Amino acid sequence: MQDYILEMRGITKEFPGVKALDQVSFQVKRGEIKALVGENGAGKSTLMNVLSGVYPHGSYTGDIVVDGEVCRFKNIQQSEQAGIAIIHQELALIPMLSIAENVFMGNVQGRHGVVNWTLTRARAIPLLERVGLSDDPDTPVNQIGVGKQQLVEIAKALSKNCKVLILDEPTAALNERDSRNLLDLLKTLQEDGITCIMISHKLNEICYVADSITVLRDGRTVADFPEASRVGEDEIIRHMVGRELSNRYPERTHKASGEVFFEVKDWCVHHPEFPERLVIDHAAIALRRGEVVGLAGLMGAGRTEFAMSVFGRSYGCRISGEIYKGGEKIDASTVPKAIASGIAYLSEDRKTNGLVLMESISKNISMSNLRRVSKHGVINLNREIKETGENARQFGVKCSSIFQAAGNLSGGNQQKVVLAKWMFNWPDVLILDEPTRGIDVGAKYDIYGIINQLAADGKCVLVISSELPELLGICDRIYVMNEGVIKGVRSSGETSQEELMRLLI
Repeated sequence: MQDYILEMRGITKEFPGVKALDQVSFQVKRGEIKALVGENGAGKSTLMNVLSGVYPHGSYTGDIVVDGEVCRFKNIQQSEQAGIAIIHQELALIPMLSIAENVFMGNVQGRHGVVNWTLTRARAIPLLERVGLSDDPDTPVNQIGVGKQQLVEIAKALSKNCKVLILDEPTAALNERDSRNLLDLLKTLQEDGITCIMISHKLNEICYVADSITVLRDGRTVADFPEASRVGEDEIIRHMVGRELSNRYPERTHKASGEVFFEVKDWCVHHPEFPERLVIDHAAIALRRGEVVGLAGLMGAGRTEFAMSVFGRSYGCRISGEIYKGGEKIDASTVPKAIASGIAYLSEDRKTNGLVLMESISKNISMSNLRRVSKHGVINLNREIKETGENARQFGVKCSSIFQAAGNLSGGNQQKVVLAKWMFNWPDVLILDEPTRGIDVGAKYDIYGIINQLAADGKCVLVISSELPELLGICDRIYVMNEGVIKGVRSSGETSQEELMRLLI
């Protein structure tokens, strides 16, 4: 008989008009690393929210069994008392507080409501050592990188004596080196007897770390692989998307024109809070019409800072350098001027900087170019509905209607709405910052197809990505940035991950 630390039996969860989970069964053996995979909207996060008490007992049907006992969690605190801790994709840390304060957030070290700071610090140190974090516990969280913040979250979970650790897309914002360190940490925690459940779209990481895999599709369990080592990525993908994906990256059928259309020269950017610090050091890039160009770099290399500074100087200070489009120097010194010059920037954080989540798909698309659907400052609602609807269909946004709130869409469809929004303004140059972060392989393929179509339409596309295979698969050329300096440029057909990595470090 299997020793299950956790069983979820016949879980059904409905939202208005949507059955998110339909009789899902999910078992986790004691001490294993269990992978839960599926497309965006498959029900993975919903299932884990049920388990962790985010959705209380009574809001769903079915049973949760932990250590042989049926549990009816009314809130997150009750699930934590049962030894279950969840780390969401959006980290729940307070930036201005110290590492130690964040570790014991909601778990105050003291008596009668009075914090014992000496005890807090003393108890934080062994927890941080356990997760491999050597920073001073008094360091504010906003002064450490995203990879280290993930370790703080894990230390926080361990401080609550968790038996089952749930990680939702833990490596989505990490570079390859930090991702591998985190996965190795999960293996170390496994040796210490902690059971892990990992949700991820990165199948190479799943195959590296997982003992078993469960696949969800459309709110149902469609496959369960008790031995992850015996299943390949292609088979997992087939179950996730319900069809064969013969190639991860669509074929490129067009070629870029030979003439440079968009160029950034001698670009220097200083840190907005520490002006003496040079973040971007005399960077230069050139893009041709119909070309997809990649920008590779490790976390902190300056890729996003470069993109944001080019897009209306929305990052940095003491910015110098020149931008040319079509052979003429342009003024992109503010965001409105950058947009008017035909530049669009798709942020790496679509939920914060890309969309107004409470607004409809239609409103999100039209906001980039209200003049297109208005006259004398008055919006023509019929025209707005018609034209934004056409854009949404063109980009393959799956929704009940264009009046649906953007916040209720899956990650892949949210990304398509952001692309549709910018294309509503007819830009010539698109800077796409991590365009496939946190979305599944099927949605990624759709995004790649859209990028190809944009290039085929003569647009210049700059793609920033932390995934080297992705850049090699979709780009014509790849620039490599390290500490704000362009270290080189390579043709994707004549280079390799190993060569790019040598330039990255």
